[in-house]
Amino acid sequence: MTQLPASMADSARYHLLLATSLRPVQQGWWGSEAVARDKFRRWIGEYGDMPGARLVLTDEETGEVLADWPDHR
Repeated sequence: MTQLPASMADSARYHLLLATSLRPVQQGWWGSEAVARDKFRRWIGEYGDMPGARLVLTDEETGEVLADWPDHR
């Protein structure tokens, strides 16, 4: 897990990663879980048809994966 500087930690708690074939394509960080989950849903619609697309939403404070698409659990 990547550690963010303390000044960014609160404003960047929720990390969303879009990857294809295990390579990062796009990522973003948000301080609000609700906003991050909305972005997660939007990115599925925008990027879900990319070959091998995978989205993972992680709580950077706890390390917990909050959502992934397609669901690999």
